[in-house]
Amino acid sequence: MKFRSKLLFLSVLVICFAASCAGMSKEERAQKTTAHYQLGVSYLNDNNIQPAFVEFQKALELSPDDKEVLNGIGVIYLLKLEDYPKAIEYFQKALRSDKNFSEAENNLGFAYEKMERYGEAILSYKAALANPLYRNAEKAFNNLGRAYYRLKKYNDSLDAYRESIRRSSDFHLPYYGFALCYNALGRYGDAATALRKAIELDPAYRGDRDRATKDLREKKLLLRGPDERDVEDLLEIMNY
Repeated sequence: MKFRSKLLFLSVLVICFAASCAGMSKEERAQKTTAHYQLGVSYLNDNNIQPAFVEFQKALELSPDDKEVLNGIGVIYLLKLEDYPKAIEYFQKALRSDKNFSEAENNLGFAYEKMERYGEAILSYKAALANPLYRNAEKAFNNLGRAYYRLKKYNDSLDAYRESIRRSSDFHLPYYGFALCYNALGRYGDAATALRKAIELDPAYRGDRDRATKDLREKKLLLRGPDERDVEDLLEIMNY
């Protein structure tokens, strides 16, 4: 709550900033919007959430319909503040600006998924994938696979994970999904093989099984709900 209060205070500062932007040309606004957005992304990549939020808000004051800025604010609410309804609001605004903005559509699906609204999540992931120009299709297919897994539609889940790997053969996340699906289907040997492949490809582990086991045990202490159950299952598969 303290962090949210700080964000509200920073929003007031942004309103003051907006007053100084009157009289700018369209080109100047575009340049300043890009500068604030890129600075916000840089802060966000360094996990400096407050300055990232401020820069995105400054960009939004200059260009209220900028899809990238709206998506960036949505990402903060989704991943950093875990305010999923607010995240959904911003992703939907981004999509109103550009209905073919697959990155926002994929993020919208993830926000629905975090709220356990899996049917809506699946629709959003499929909408993202309907755009043949979407560059991160492997991520949306992985997310689609996970949403199907939550609904216990394991064959659909496996198909989505296969599509993810078809687009990026060294993408490690679908192999964790394979392991969970095979485990749920009672195909324990396949589950163990998939998990070994995931650990081999995961840049955090690079095949180090002991490190992966230790990390999963630590993560389990911090997680709740479906994510915690996933980690419990992966730790079980480690014993196969």
